[in-house]
Amino acid sequence: MAVINYLTTIRLDFGALADLAEDAAALGLRRPLVIADKGVTAAGLTERVIGRLAAGTPHALFDDTPANPTEEAVDAALAVYQAHECDGLIAVGGGSPMDLAKGVAILATHPGPLQQYAAVLGGAPKITAAVAPVIAIPTTAGTGSEVGRGAVITFRDGRKLGVLSPHLLPKRAICDPDLTLGLPPQITAATGMDAVTHCIECYISPVDNPVAGAIAIDGLARAIGHLPRAVADGQDREARREMMIAAMMGAMAFQKGLGAVHALSHPLGGLREFKLHHGTLNAVLLPHALRFNEGDAAARGKYHGLRRAMGLSPEDDVADFIARFNSRIGMPSRLSEMGLPSQVLPAIAKAALLDHTHATNARAATERDYLNILEAAY
Repeated sequence: MAVINYLTTIRLDFGALADLAEDAAALGLRRPLVIADKGVTAAGLTERVIGRLAAGTPHALFDDTPANPTEEAVDAALAVYQAHECDGLIAVGGGSPMDLAKGVAILATHPGPLQQYAAVLGGAPKITAAVAPVIAIPTTAGTGSEVGRGAVITFRDGRKLGVLSPHLLPKRAICDPDLTLGLPPQITAATGMDAVTHCIECYISPVDNPVAGAIAIDGLARAIGHLPRAVADGQDREARREMMIAAMMGAMAFQKGLGAVHALSHPLGGLREFKLHHGTLNAVLLPHALRFNEGDAAARGKYHGLRRAMGLSPEDDVADFIARFNSRIGMPSRLSEMGLPSQVLPAIAKAALLDHTHATNARAATERDYLNILEAAY
């Protein structure tokens, strides 16, 4: 039986940020905590967002979000939230500030520690509708966390786990492509490949949700058609808008679940001694996961849809196309190029089995299968 549930209130277009004050008022946010990171603040985007609050609105700011949000950062932001008696959150940036905001939203109204709410630990039913309201404002086009029901956090014990609940969906998403104009090519490419991976993994997932599948395949077509343009010209307004839509659609399809790429990129991103960008990891791993998943007959049947969406002929190899696409937009082709030592690969393969996305991969995978994918990508 398909279980279908959509979603939240989204404002999508150039200039949508102008309606922030209206959304804040609708949610009763009178003293919000703004969550960002140093890069977003340095780019002037945090100030632009704060400037759209109603005149005189008191607020607090936490912009120490790390590239891969951690339990320690959630606790630090929560302390700011509590010290300023905030009543909701406004997340500005990529997936990291949004995931951090969701972690704070839980602990602002639920007892700690946060790890008890991790999906693989059975924590989803513990998250109630009492979570603090979140307004999500993406400044990249990749994670789609503005319409996602989960957050991925690196905990003190080193595990990078997903915290999932429909209650974690931001109450409002403001998708204003103006905020992505001029994003550097490398970040545009890496975040864009995150969106591509979301669309592909969700589409070929065995979970039955035809609506999510249709959204995923349309998002893939938009991303493949417009990501090279956005990388080549950061001011291409049509490409920026289409990529913001593609990212949003990839996350709207999360109800079908992700797969092997994310089962591996999550623990890789949790390695604290390295700073590995999530979207870049997905780009490098995707061709190899596609080759593995094509070995499953049911998944292989869906590759026809992938080919159509990407403008390929029935004879074209999907994995090879993605590898060439990565090269075209400047993505690395190997994990070794990212500074990752080969010694960590067996532990990552083992950790992949414990990730919540493992269960919805298009093809059942073992620890040995995951290690083979990692070694092929290395």
